[in-house]
Amino acid sequence: MEIEFIEEKENKLFNRKEIKFYVDYDGEATPKVLDIKSKLVALLNTKKDLIVVDNVQPHYGEPRALGYAKVYDTVDDLKYIETEHVLAKNAEPEEEPAEEEAEE
Repeated sequence: MEIEFIEEKENKLFNRKEIKFYVDYDGEATPKVLDIKSKLVALLNTKKDLIVVDNVQPHYGEPRALGYAKVYDTVDDLKYIETEHVLAKNAEPEEEPAEEEAEE
């Protein structure tokens, strides 16, 4: 999976950077939001808590998708501005404790 940045602009009103990018995924399924988020964290050298992948739109018939992400200055700004469903989409899955069945 390769990420190519198209546009990066500073939005001072919301204390964030807005980034448009292409994701190339030759021979693979469309990457999950969390996979793209991890790659962006590495490329942008930021913390995982400060970035939100807003949407990823695959191009029909091409192994390429257009994405939009936001990098906030603080976690408080992110939680205040972003909606619940976007935060849920970008949240790490919680690991459920393995339940052992009691054999009697």
